Amino acid sequence: MDLTLSQMMTKRSEIKKKINLIIDLQKNGVESSEILKVMEEVDRQIFLEESLKPKSYENIALPIDCGQTISQPLIVALMTQYLDIKKEMRILEIGTGSGYQTFILSKLARFVYTVERHKFLSIKAYNLLKELGVSNVFCKHGDGGLGWKDQAPFDRIIVTACAQDIPGRLVEQLSENGKMIVPIGDEHNDQILKKISKKEGKLIVHDLVNVRFVPLIEGKEN
Repeated sequence: MDLTLSQMMTKRSEIKKKINLIIDLQKNGVESSEILKVMEEVDRQIFLEESLKPKSYENIALPIDCGQTISQPLIVALMTQYLDIKKEMRILEIGTGSGYQTFILSKLARFVYTVERHKFLSIKAYNLLKELGVSNVFCKHGDGGLGWKDQAPFDRIIVTACAQDIPGRLVEQLSENGKMIVPIGDEHNDQILKKISKKEGKLIVHDLVNVRFVPLIEGKEN
């Protein structure tokens, strides 16, 4: 089907915005060519409401349902890079949200297990990922702080909500030599993104960058 002049101009504008976004990611510390490739391939528009689609290639967080947000692309890319994912790995994601981060993880790991406390978001993300042909993601509606014990241990854990302290139950589900990325701090202030590595049963903690995430809340919402 031939495109109209208006459609062609819109398409060119989107391509230019996406190129500029990838350049911005590179300038701000995203060095992995594999992650940059995935970030370029994944259309963030798919995970946004119609009114927000024009902002999809802006490097900002945007609102989604249930008072949650879709993280800015830079934070998504950096958190993914800090995880140091290998293709054979099993990933636990706490906070499915829109499914954007989930989809990116699915292209880098063998399996992704994702937990969302808001049932509406969990079902919506599951249906969207299914429409996109994703077959290596398993979604669960539940309390993210409890992780997914039945499927543990996990090679990597990513938490997309801030916790007051390092979540002990999630640490228990981390495999030996595993890594977890989690924002630690108060919801009303900047938090510190931390990388927790487990070696010989001991934890090694590194501070990474300042971030702002919604809080990790106990329990689940219907």
